[in-house]
Amino acid sequence: MKPFEYFRPESLDELLKLLATHGPNARLLAGGTDLLVRARKGTAGGPGVVVDIKRVKALGADVTVVDNSIRIGARTVITDVVDAALIREHFPALIEAALVVGSIQIRNRATLVGNLCNASPAADTAPALLAYSATVNIAGTDGTRSMPLEDFFVGPGRSALQHGEIVASVDLPLPAEATGGAFERLTRRQGVDLAIVNVCCVARESGDVRFAFGAVGPRPIVVSGRRDTPLEELLTRASPRSDLRGSAGYRSAMLSVLARRALNTAIRRIGR
Repeated sequence: MKPFEYFRPESLDELLKLLATHGPNARLLAGGTDLLVRARKGTAGGPGVVVDIKRVKALGADVTVVDNSIRIGARTVITDVVDAALIREHFPALIEAALVVGSIQIRNRATLVGNLCNASPAADTAPALLAYSATVNIAGTDGTRSMPLEDFFVGPGRSALQHGEIVASVDLPLPAEATGGAFERLTRRQGVDLAIVNVCCVARESGDVRFAFGAVGPRPIVVSGRRDTPLEELLTRASPRSDLRGSAGYRSAMLSVLARRALNTAIRRIGR
């Protein structure tokens, strides 16, 4: 592991000043489950400066209600998301997705926001959050802004964050009608592995459906339709590629199977 500078700010202002000072060389430390692996391997993206956010109380470490949304703070670990009664009541497909992120030990350290900021096309929490129409709240030296999560992902490992910005929290709008959700995932083996394909579907009592797909393009994909919309129409935006986990053809075939399964389960769960 190459040497790096380490900072542990106590306030959001101090944190943002550090990011502005050190620029692209700085890396945030929340759970560290990806950052430390890169640092030990000495791979690209290894930090020159590490800024630990765990003492910044302005970045919440809990799940709360804000206006008509559920807010997940930047320091909230995935285990606490899974255990949150508000998430279990309103967003059960997110629970299903979160439970397959790494191992129990990883989930006890990794944060939900960190999982998003890695911007992996195969991230398991991304499709569930996208299907539930999540919004990211961003803080920077120029102020704060919010954007739909579907606009946050730019490409593999790249997000819409600008220099000196951080994701302070994620908001999930409380459903205005009865909904059902389901998450499906295919991997090469049982246990800890990256997804070959992952899918989340949220179906509403009104007949609207919203899908999000992972690992079938350079970033997670969101599509909306109705229950009677031919599934083939909703899958046209997927552009899977071949890699060591599976061929493009295999991914396409499995995407269709998992999407149909998720849709049927989501419809069955409406109002539960």
